[in-house]
Amino acid sequence: MTLADESIRSSRILKETRVRVRGMECAACASSLTRSLFDLEGVEEADVNIGTEIAIIRHQDGLDFDAIVSRVADAGFHVVSEEVLIPVRGMECASCSMAIETVLGRLDGVYKPQVNLAMEDVRVRYDPENVSVATIRRAIKDAGFIPLDPEDVTVEEAERGLEERVKALKVALLFGVPTFLLSMVFMWTDWATGIPLIYRNMVLFVLATPVQFYAGRGFYVGAYFAMRNRTTNMDTLVVLSTSVAYFASVLVMFVPDAVAMDHVFFESSAMIITLILLGRYLEARAKSRTSSAIRGLMELQPPTANVIIEGYETNVPVDELRVGEMFIVRPGEQIPTDGDVIEGQSSVDESMVTGEPIPVEKAQGDSVVGATLNLNGTFKAKVTRVGRETTLSKIVRLVQEAQTNKGDMQRLADRVVAVFTPMVLAIAMVAFLFWSLWGHRYFGVEEPLFSFSLTIFIAVLVIACPCALGLATPLAIMAGTGQGAKYGILIRNGAAMEKASSLAVVAFDKTGTLTVGRPDVVAVDTEGDEDRLIRLVASAEGFSEHPYADALARSAEVRGMELNEPQDFTYWPGKGIMATVGESRMVVGNRALMDDQGIDIGDWDDIAVQREARGETAVLVAVDGKMEGVIAIADRIKANSVMAIVEIKGMGMEPVMITGDNQRTAEAVASALGISRVIGGVLPEGKVEAIRELQTQGSVAMVGDGINDAPALATADIGIALGSGTDVAVESGDMVIIGDDMTDAVAGIQLARKTNSKIRQNLFWAFIYNMVAIPVAAGMIYPFTGIILSPVIGAGAMALSDVCVVFNAALLTRFVPAIKRCLIEGGRDTYAP
Repeated sequence: MTLADESIRSSRILKETRVRVRGMECAACASSLTRSLFDLEGVEEADVNIGTEIAIIRHQDGLDFDAIVSRVADAGFHVVSEEVLIPVRGMECASCSMAIETVLGRLDGVYKPQVNLAMEDVRVRYDPENVSVATIRRAIKDAGFIPLDPEDVTVEEAERGLEERVKALKVALLFGVPTFLLSMVFMWTDWATGIPLIYRNMVLFVLATPVQFYAGRGFYVGAYFAMRNRTTNMDTLVVLSTSVAYFASVLVMFVPDAVAMDHVFFESSAMIITLILLGRYLEARAKSRTSSAIRGLMELQPPTANVIIEGYETNVPVDELRVGEMFIVRPGEQIPTDGDVIEGQSSVDESMVTGEPIPVEKAQGDSVVGATLNLNGTFKAKVTRVGRETTLSKIVRLVQEAQTNKGDMQRLADRVVAVFTPMVLAIAMVAFLFWSLWGHRYFGVEEPLFSFSLTIFIAVLVIACPCALGLATPLAIMAGTGQGAKYGILIRNGAAMEKASSLAVVAFDKTGTLTVGRPDVVAVDTEGDEDRLIRLVASAEGFSEHPYADALARSAEVRGMELNEPQDFTYWPGKGIMATVGESRMVVGNRALMDDQGIDIGDWDDIAVQREARGETAVLVAVDGKMEGVIAIADRIKANSVMAIVEIKGMGMEPVMITGDNQRTAEAVASALGISRVIGGVLPEGKVEAIRELQTQGSVAMVGDGINDAPALATADIGIALGSGTDVAVESGDMVIIGDDMTDAVAGIQLARKTNSKIRQNLFWAFIYNMVAIPVAAGMIYPFTGIILSPVIGAGAMALSDVCVVFNAALLTRFVPAIKRCLIEGGRDTYAP
């Protein structure tokens, strides 16, 4: 790297992260970790101190903390960190969330504070050796917000918070509306001309005061804490605008010589507060509906379980369950936690976690998921997972993490919000000075100078809306991830939402992803009795451990056959088996085995070739030295895979198959699915190279389920992991599908695209609104129209802007992905490659 490159690189340093690292033994370890961190994209400088075990990373804004943790782990060390989720009350706008992140970011030992304004909580990664949860909570409280315990966050608590808003709003409406109406009457009618001006103003003063200091007290508290934290927020704008209007009006009443105007603004201050409180109330109601999906998931788990202890049934709180305990579930009850069935059988409705409405049959040895509904049987099960390790807890955690992770658009909005309020204050002051010193005289304004300029100053302050900018992304992500959870689709980060709209290619693993993932008998070609041949072959394979033997045994079981134990069993690796079943001498295998045994396969070879051309394995069967038939075994294509591929094409993306299976088999399966591009015979590192090659065409999504898919899932722009696969694959995915239905993967992309569309709509509206509204409020259109914006109208417009963003995001809760809509309407049969 040249000196110039170093200079350019250093000039882009924006943030510094300090982490405590364990596992370093010597200076070489520190040097190795330093190089590893420095090579991480976005890192400008890295310094590791072996003595203090502290790594200091200076990096560009946007580098995710998890990337640093992952890089440290890749180097053979680990970051000392824990995570806590703290519900917070009192946040009203994006400036509030940024204030919390700023305050927590100043604490030594806090790595990554992430505020979810929509869900009203903060997720904090921290060093437990350097800072405590109590210190974190105290910092939040000192910043002017209310940290809660997770168990305190209930529907009742949320309702109480809403009741407080309603109480303030009622006071504002009770006194604010009469203030506004009387002001209009006094201004535009002759009805009150006989009443002295001081008495008219006194009536407005008495009505406006409770609105200003009772209904509006929350704004003053918020502005005070913002000032104490050396920042500004929406409360600052409201307090400044309404206080200027209110106290200027008081001066007009009691010290008229001190102000060069005779008009009061009591109606403006009262209605500004009333309209903003109304907007926040509507916003809170809509946010509550938007977050209902994830809250509903959290409330699914039953509070108690029927546990069998020393032969007796006891009702025990779910929180007290331990791995290995036995519980019993009766018809109509919810399953308390994850477990394995050890006795009994039943049908279970798993739609609340998978989105699939068809009940799943459960019997001994099958797994059950906590919070799902037992339908018609009684069974006993052994606890396998409790607490944070249950499927439901992981789903909730993944969704919550997705709602706090920020994409590029959210970070852009945050940067704007950070400077928004100071910019608005500056614009308001410049507008006031412009009209006071020059504009009023130049444009021949007839209204008194101070009154006119003050109206513009107040209008600019109240019409500006940072809230819409701050809520645009998190509300849409919250609604989208919540809706995805209903369908068993877990979108783990906001970046995946953004990338979904630009996907050019969707790559699929074959085995276990597009196919069932196990061999099955798909056809039997014989001139004799098909059932007899299956019984003989399955019996002959009785001692074999080959997967094809399992497929034959399952086929016989489905047909209700009783098998005989084989005699004189012989196994030839790579060729097949030979055994005696009853009076019949069986030879089962490939052409090589038949040649070795001197058996002429004749025309059966043509049938075998046809089967192999379809990607099936042709098992040749001879009985007593004579060919009896061919059994075709293959990994079946999943029921909805064809539908998923057709939908992918219809969305303008190219489906590609990447598999470790041989090219001929892969092409046969791909042909049946309608996939024209196949990359076969590749190892895990080959899949990574294939993904990188595909990325030259554009953004790539990878769908997979196995350990061998994990590197490709991590390399792709969006990794979509099937939840039925391995834990490694799931951890590598940006999107996790709870089941194994390929239509869910497509639905996830459709949902992500729709969510991203809502984010863009919200941000566009929020930016355009402020770009237009602030200049209008500053008087830009007055020279052409002779009209200035009333502060009351400005306040109404600001409140409406917030509500529009919230309700637009809430529309996502009604969104049904196109492929799911087709399934609901029975369109599955219309799909064909």
